[in-house]
Order: sequence, then C-alpha cells, then structure tokens
Amino acid sequence: MGRHATIINMEKGLIRVSVITICHDGDGKYLLGKRSINCRDEQGKWEPVGGGGLKFGETIEEAARREVKEEGGVEVLKLDFLGYRDVFRDQDGKNTHWLAMDFRALIDPAQARIAEPHKCDEQRWVTLEELVAMPDLHSQFPAFVEKYKQSLV
Repeated sequence: MGRHATIINMEKGLIRVSVITICHDGDGKYLLGKRSINCRDEQGKWEPVGGGGLKFGETIEEAARREVKEEGGVEVLKLDFLGYRDVFRDQDGKNTHWLAMDFRALIDPAQARIAEPHKCDEQRWVTLEELVAMPDLHSQFPAFVEKYKQSLV
C-alpha cells in the first residue's frame, strides 16, 4: 500500500485510501509480484500487481489503472470494482486505518512486465488454487482473496 496515500487526520490516527488491483489474463490466471528488499515492509512476500495509495485529485478508477501501469507496465483492458475493505495496521509504530478499494483488472499477459524492478523481484502468473496455497503472501492478501474468491473464479 503506497506511501503517497491520501491521509485524513482524525482524532486518534490516520485514515488512508488505497487501491488494490488483482490483474488477470481472462483465462483463470492472476499476476502476482514478489516484494523486494527495498519495500518498506513485508519484503519477500507475494501480492497482487497494482496496489498503492490514492493521489489527491484522481478518481479511484484512475488510481487503479495508474498502479497497474506503474507496477505491471501494462494498460488495463477492463476494470471491475470488487468492493472495499477496512484494513487496520500498525505501520512504523503508528496505528493506521486503510480504506482499501479493491479491483479486478483484465490485462494482456504478453504485455505485463516488472516495471518497478527496485520494488519487485519477480512476477508470476498463478491459478486461484495455486495462489491460496502460496506460503509467503502479503499479510493483507489472504483477507482479499477470502472476501472476493467467488468473483475471482
């Protein structure tokens, strides 16, 4: 979840808005990226390609498309809104509350690439069954998959 997130100051903490976009090939495979040592947390963990913070002045859909382009080097062909999640995390010793806007994006697998090699060590196409069996998922990813598994089949 990106460092350029929209932040709303509240009495007891921060609320940040993020987009999480899981890319698919239209044939049952999903694109994951492995976080590099340069990421602020959860290094070596697998996550969907296309996640980050909402920037001031952009729509949620624009943010989803931008994140897929930034991380996967590919344009979104079709974007479907899945829903939202409240994500409560401790980050750098501070309690945070993320409103995660979740999407599913159809992309051309032949065009996908690692567009941010300093943040991503590897990308891999996996089936939903392979995804749920992976041991090294980002801590927030299993809740995403559980909530939307019916929409990911």
